[in-house]
Amino acid sequence: MKNKSLVSISDYTKEQQLHLLDVAEGFEKNPRQNLLNNYVVATLFFEPSTRTRLSFESAVSYLGGKIIGFSDTSSTSVQKGESLRDTIRTVANYSDVIVMRHPKEGAARFASEVSKVPIVNAGDGANQHPTQCLLDLYSIRKTQGTLDGLNVAFVGDLKYGRTVHSLVQALCQFNCKFHLVSPLELKLPSSVKVHIKEKKMEYMQYTELEEVIPKVDILYMTRIQKERFADPMEYEKIKNSFILKNEMLQKTKSNMKILHPLPRVNEIDEDVDDNKRAYYFQQALNGVYVRQALLTLILGLK
Repeated sequence: MKNKSLVSISDYTKEQQLHLLDVAEGFEKNPRQNLLNNYVVATLFFEPSTRTRLSFESAVSYLGGKIIGFSDTSSTSVQKGESLRDTIRTVANYSDVIVMRHPKEGAARFASEVSKVPIVNAGDGANQHPTQCLLDLYSIRKTQGTLDGLNVAFVGDLKYGRTVHSLVQALCQFNCKFHLVSPLELKLPSSVKVHIKEKKMEYMQYTELEEVIPKVDILYMTRIQKERFADPMEYEKIKNSFILKNEMLQKTKSNMKILHPLPRVNEIDEDVDDNKRAYYFQQALNGVYVRQALLTLILGLK
């Protein structure tokens, strides 16, 4: 994994992914280590972010590294028309790793091809979000004790949800059963279903949330993403398709946990937060440990 970019979750083998989760466990026990002293990590966020950007920056800070970059392109030469190629080649001169979020699908792959330092994809449009996928795998394994043989429900925006696309692809390496809950307009793309079919996994599609809750080990909620809709009226029509309420959790498996990549809008009522099944805030914290593991493995420090 040393000096290897992470653009898609498939860039790392199953064995490498599991090794990364093991390393992350060590960072959870001891997150403050001076391993990135004299290293510089660039965070280039061409699209808004809270948890991903701040958890990367926390990961670097806890390990004694330096951070450069931007979270708003309005103060950069992008506003003057600088190309992505030139931005990446320039920033690569100033850093050891580049973490990048970009609204265009394929931007991270392109950046990895022109950069002389490794690129970590922090989300490229509706395509992939591999570091979120890794922290999701970590959270699932931590709560269930395994990644094998689980019933996993994905709820909400399965068409544009890059976190869903990455995680489905990753879980296809394990013997999981997928329960896909979405409006008809936001069904999981055929290109992602191909991974399920190739691995001969089972999936079922639903339009009612209540039907799947008693069946699953993991309930992975997602928001309907307003920013992905060209027509605001289409968003308004389906934005409240699924709202998880505390009263809906009375008949669940004892081990069931609720995950969400966040931010949420109104798809999980706040009354769910105190339920023992709610795990999404701990899930966000797990992102620090996983990203610490990722950065140290890419830099050859672990």
